[in-house]
Formats: sequence, structure tokens, C-alpha cells
Amino acid sequence: MPQFAAYLRVYEPLSAFDGERQRYWRRYVREGRAVALGDGPHRQRAAVIEALGSGWSRLPDLPDDAYVLETGDALLVCPWSLRVRVAEAALNARDGVPPVIADAFVPPSLAGVAQAVVNDWRAEEGRTHEQVATWGVPLRWFVFVDLRERQVSTEPGRRQLRYRTEISKARRRAHRGAAVLRSSVGDAPITEAVEDGARWLEEFHPGSVVELDYGGLVDLLGDEQLAGDDSPGLVAAGLSGLARGDAEAATEAYEKLVSRWHAVQLFERAN
Repeated sequence: MPQFAAYLRVYEPLSAFDGERQRYWRRYVREGRAVALGDGPHRQRAAVIEALGSGWSRLPDLPDDAYVLETGDALLVCPWSLRVRVAEAALNARDGVPPVIADAFVPPSLAGVAQAVVNDWRAEEGRTHEQVATWGVPLRWFVFVDLRERQVSTEPGRRQLRYRTEISKARRRAHRGAAVLRSSVGDAPITEAVEDGARWLEEFHPGSVVELDYGGLVDLLGDEQLAGDDSPGLVAAGLSGLARGDAEAATEAYEKLVSRWHAVQLFERAN
């Protein structure tokens, strides 16, 4: 079954990792263990479900896998960090929930282990290389990429849509977009979201690559929609309109973008 999710990933060069991790990832690639993008989401889900069993009773060890990107002589890695992500999910599941309900879903003993795992990870590494969004693409992600960086295929069995860019370009776009939003709409949720994204991008090596992958969402889009997707262009047009004080142009681009992705999000209700 397809997983209707999109992904924002950062691939870092091996030099961003310590010596032990560099040796691990080199061996990982040499042994042919790297996971293809199309297989990754299913592999992640299967690994977590199998390891967790029937409930949140323990925090198991999980495969130390990654996506790998080879560009010329450079080898870049996007680690999954599944154990940390499961630990964060366990802690998030308790947020804002009455203690009696939180304890039923995530026992205090498991929450304690999860907190220790997250604390250790933050002290040693502290950066998550992949963000996931279901039933749509967060509009702020489009700020980081450019329409000219689109990679699309409508070939049966190989349908895909993704944008890849150098992290230096993604950072410039993020900071520029945040500045425009801050000056035009002020302390709005979209401003804070783009600023959070800019801070996240600053955590990575300057030689990294950023990827926005539509993942399983391509199964909700027709070939014409896939080939004609211009979402990053609409975001750029909206920001440009705000920057020059053209509220009408900014609103037109925003409404077109929201309408397009609202139609995709409606599939969740029909699911």
C-alpha cells in the first residue's frame, strides 16, 4: 500500500560525521545496503512495527539505515535515525494528554527511556535529517527549493517528483523568505514556520544537499498535475509580491497554491 506522505531530507557529506560513523557509512555503501528512495518509507514502517510489537512497551533497537546520494566523487548520507524518531514520537504522544491516558499509551518507564535516548542523541548529534508530512506538502517547504530544480517522471512504475538543491541555496531562500514574511505579515504562523526551517537548515554541513520528495503523494496526482507542478514557483511569486507591496499578486499566488493542496488533503477524509 502506498504511504501518502512527502519528505524533506538533508544529505550530508561523510566529513560531517565523526570517524566511527564515516567508517560505518563507507562499509554500509560498499556492502550495497543503501535503501532506494521508493523502498525507504515501507522499510521504515515495517521495521518500526516489527520492533515495537503490539504496543508501546519498550524502545527497541532499530536498523541503522540511510538514503545515499552520490554526486561525482562525493558520497552524501541521509541517516534515518529511527530509534530517536520513535523515542520522540513516544514523548510527543504524551504531550497535552491527561496523565492517566498518557500512561496507558506510553508507560512512564518507556517515557523515561525515550527521554534518555533523545537527550543522548541531542548531546552527540542533535540533528534529524528527514522530516515527514502526510497528505500534503507543507507550504513552507517550497520556500527552500526552486522550480528549475524539479526532477519529474510520469513513467509507469517510476512516477516521481522531487526537488534537489544545494543547502547554501536553500538557506539563502529560507532567510530571504523569512525576512519578507517578517516585514510584511509580522509574527504570523507562516513566518515562524519558515524561520524554524531556516534554523534547521543551519544545523547541517555546508556541503549538504536538500531534497523535497513528493513520495507517495504522486499516487494522488495525475500525470498532467505531476508534470505541470509549479508549487515552488507560486511560493516565489507570492513572496515577490509581498516584497514589492503587491498584495493582490501575493494573494492570487497563495490562494492558487492553497486550493491545489487542499484538493489533495481532502483525500484523507475519503480514505
